[in-house]
Amino acid sequence: MKPDKSATAVVRMESDAGTTDRLPQAVPDHTIALMAEPRALVPQQLEERRLIHRDASSRVQSDAFRELRTRLLSLANGNNFITLVVAVSPRSGASFVARNLAAAFALDETKTSLLLDCNLRYPDQHRALGVATDNGGLVDFLDQPSQGIAAKIYATGVPRLRLIPAGSAREDGGEYFSSFRMQALLQHLRSRYGDRYLFLDGPAVKGSPDARILSELADFVLLVAGYGCDTPAAISQAAAHFAPEKFAGVVFNQVP
Repeated sequence: MKPDKSATAVVRMESDAGTTDRLPQAVPDHTIALMAEPRALVPQQLEERRLIHRDASSRVQSDAFRELRTRLLSLANGNNFITLVVAVSPRSGASFVARNLAAAFALDETKTSLLLDCNLRYPDQHRALGVATDNGGLVDFLDQPSQGIAAKIYATGVPRLRLIPAGSAREDGGEYFSSFRMQALLQHLRSRYGDRYLFLDGPAVKGSPDARILSELADFVLLVAGYGCDTPAAISQAAAHFAPEKFAGVVFNQVP
C-alpha cells in the first residue's frame, strides 16, 4: 500500500416493530468471530482494494487505523457501538476511512465489523470491495422488509468484515434514515452479537442533511477532512452539526 493512500492520525478525540420479525435473533457473543470467509483475499488483492492488512507493506496505514480503533474503544466503556464516518466535503475520502476502520476492527480476532453504505446518492463501497450485490442492499430492505436482511449482508474477503451495500440508488436518504425501520435494523444488527461493531459510511456534511440525520442513530461520529482541501473554518462548521457528546474527532485523510 503506497504511502499516499493513507489516513493520518486523529487530531482530536473527545469523550465525554414491523421489521423485527424479519431480523436475526440474538446469539452468544463471539459466535460470529468464527464465521467462515468464503473468499479470503491475499495481501496483493487487499492493496488493490486499498485495504489495510497484517503484512509489513501496510504497517504504517494499519497502525494509524489501529490507533483510531483504540481511541474509539476507550470511549465506549466496554460496549460495542455504531460509528458514523462522514466527510467535511465531497471527495475527502470518508469511504476509504470507513472501510479501513471497519477492517481494523476485523483484524482483532475477538471482534467483528459490519460496514453499511449509507451514501445513497453516490454508493461506492461494493465497488471498492469488489462485491457483487445480486440480492440488493440497505434501501431494498427498507423498501421491502419482507425480503429479510440476511441475504443483503455480504462477505468482503476480509475475515470478520461484512458489508451491507446501499442497494438501489436514491437522491434523498432522509426519509429512510429517519424511519423506524432503519432504527430497528441498526438496533438488531448491533444487539445480535456483542462483539460486532457497526460503521456507517455517510454522505458529506456539505450539501446534504443526511449526515446529521444519521448521527442521531450513531454512538460516535468521525469527521474526515481532506488534507490540504478543507479549511479549519469548514471543519469547525461541519463539526458543529453533531452533538458534542457523540463527536469523536477529526481524521485528516490524503485519499480522495
